[in-house]
Amino acid sequence: MPAATADPPTLRALLARRDLRLRLAVDEADLEDGALDRPVRWVHSSDLADPTPFLSEGLALLTTGTQFADDPAYDDYVARLRTRGVLGLGFGTEVVREGIPPELEAACRAHRMPLFEVPYRTPFIAVARANAEAIAAAAFARREWALAAQRAVSLAALRPDGLDATIDELARRLGAWVGLFDAGGELAHEHPGPLEEAAARELETEVHAVLRRGSRAASSLRGGTTPFTLQTLGRGGRLRGVLAVAAGELDQEARGVVTAVVAMAELSFAQGERLAHAVGRLRTALLGSLLAGDAALAARISDELWGPLPAEPVVVAATEHADDAVIEFLDQRAGEVFFARGDDDVLTIVAPVGSDVADEIAARFETRVGVSESADYAHVARGRGQALEALRRGTGPVARFADVAASGVLAAVESDAARLRADALLQPVRSHDAAHGAALEETLRVWLEHDARFDAAADALGVHRHTVRARIGQASRLLGVDLAGFPARAELWAALRLAS
Repeated sequence: MPAATADPPTLRALLARRDLRLRLAVDEADLEDGALDRPVRWVHSSDLADPTPFLSEGLALLTTGTQFADDPAYDDYVARLRTRGVLGLGFGTEVVREGIPPELEAACRAHRMPLFEVPYRTPFIAVARANAEAIAAAAFARREWALAAQRAVSLAALRPDGLDATIDELARRLGAWVGLFDAGGELAHEHPGPLEEAAARELETEVHAVLRRGSRAASSLRGGTTPFTLQTLGRGGRLRGVLAVAAGELDQEARGVVTAVVAMAELSFAQGERLAHAVGRLRTALLGSLLAGDAALAARISDELWGPLPAEPVVVAATEHADDAVIEFLDQRAGEVFFARGDDDVLTIVAPVGSDVADEIAARFETRVGVSESADYAHVARGRGQALEALRRGTGPVARFADVAASGVLAAVESDAARLRADALLQPVRSHDAAHGAALEETLRVWLEHDARFDAAADALGVHRHTVRARIGQASRLLGVDLAGFPARAELWAALRLAS
């Protein structure tokens, strides 16, 4: 990412310092790629035969070679340094001996350890000080970069397209792709341009997983060859989106700039929430107008704000899942559908016949949706009632009223209360059957199924018609009802259908 103008604290930078007069003693081609460009955290000096217990990773070690006089085990010495994570070995010449021992050069070449000569005229402390100055200069440059970046993103936030401009500026300052995903997991804005398809697909999957978990968090991901850093947006248990940066682990200064952008985005969302609340109230009022059969007002306002209402004929859908993610998803389809929360907090959606919006909501948000039959705007209220009935009684993610209606009128009155009443009505007959091994309830059911005709019921049951007539008479007395009339028969039939 764009950063400092100061030289980084690396072996290459130390070797480039003319005042130090250091010389690389092995060919760079014999080293690992980037061996001279790794950050050197410190420069230390020691003539111990095994200094590794006192060393940390990421430093350069300087030595005069005194230890090799008694123990010339060069290969073991270099191997220990390599294992400990030492980045380079500097040999001070003309102190104990002239030049670097060829055996040490061979060992460093074998273990791919950078080896450089420190001439007698260059004190070890000068090398250490040069590296410390490079570390301080790089840190100062990064702080300067962070301050400049924060100023730039703050100014971008003042533009009319503040949030998008802030994302663009962040991407330029980091020198990396940055994307903002909304609460539904849709990519709302990106800079500088589209990602490679495989990386974009993997990133989208991870963003949806982060949003489903619903907890504020930062995470990392590698999409193909592209590493990503993700930061959720939102407070108070409500996630409003995810900020994604195509970069691996960010340093402290870069994280600070990203945190500033996250704070600005959350402020923008908070301001937008108040507007969204007002818009939601307006939508609810327009839904009330549609339900009252007055589509003219709703059509006029919708046309001004979001686009024309869907052309007739339409279907009405209803779902109780109406969080911010669903609303943002529907907002992106403005002009194609009209939607609003009703006073009962059920989300109502008016869409053209043939629209797949109900199926998309059910699949994307793992919820259930009820859908009405086709209607015109004069009958939106009836359509909403059908959608609610389909949602209540239907099965599957998307329940359609046409399927629910095919199950008959009696299915619409199924409830615990209805079943309790049906059980109570039939209890005398059931008690008699249990006590005497009779079949009055079965006879009643078969008799009614055959239009209360004794001959047909007798044939179905395999008994004489007088037996059926006697059983019906006995059941009538037990129930205390006259089954000669249609109303009593209809109520008994309903009880037989509803009873558990």
